[in-house]
Amino acid sequence: MKGIKVALLDMNNNHANQGMRNIKEISQAFKENADEDVTIELFDVRYKNEVPNIADFDIFISSGGPGNPHQEGYEWEKKYAEFLTGIWEHNQRQEDKKFLFLICHSFQIASIHWNIGNICKRKSYSFGVMPIHKTEEGENDFLLKNLPNPFYAVDSRAYQLIEADEEKMEKMGMKIMALEKVRPHIHLERAVMAIRFSAEIFGTQFHPEADPKGMIENLKNDKNRTAMIENFGVEKYLETIDRMDDPDKIILTQRQILPRFLQSASEQILKFEMA
Repeated sequence: MKGIKVALLDMNNNHANQGMRNIKEISQAFKENADEDVTIELFDVRYKNEVPNIADFDIFISSGGPGNPHQEGYEWEKKYAEFLTGIWEHNQRQEDKKFLFLICHSFQIASIHWNIGNICKRKSYSFGVMPIHKTEEGENDFLLKNLPNPFYAVDSRAYQLIEADEEKMEKMGMKIMALEKVRPHIHLERAVMAIRFSAEIFGTQFHPEADPKGMIENLKNDKNRTAMIENFGVEKYLETIDRMDDPDKIILTQRQILPRFLQSASEQILKFEMA
């Protein structure tokens, strides 16, 4: 038995990031608790142009990151587009499936790559612990079904996916799993917050990996705290701090989504190996 090979794709472009620490910790916990042999390898996609060879790995987690998700002419962008196409085509043709989880920046790039909606800049930067509303499909999806509706997650983004091309998504077998909170006083379309791109590929606009430690450390920093209060006001800042340690908010989300993804993917991989 060859075991499970996991590739972590760092999309932070050499910026310090709590999310990558979280992804490594969740992956390491999965490795330590697994009955089979698990190997984990890290790829620095944007800063070092490192993209994993699809044939060498079973599971891929692609992180969030700063900046514009639209192509700007960098070498890594072509490699990453080929990576997305490669996984999609492999899963269409082969029985040994490849599993991919896309977070925030990676989710935006994939949505542009498959041309399934309008990925545009938000009117203002969104940051904090926000309610995420499941769609009917999301209520029934195994990654989200153990979470309440709405559930809470860390939201940190300058861009958004709106005006989803649902006809194209349906043809490709994609389903919207979650939307941002209802804002009745704001006449703007609700952004898409999670998509099941296929049976093997799932993506979130929010950060399912985030933990209270990382968020609180960020907000202890005078510069970060001042910026958040200036952008959102004291009330929003205090609300974020208040929601941080609540066991049914981001702690619950962190314990459910990525661990369930890794567990389910590994079960399917091992089932195929033993068939």
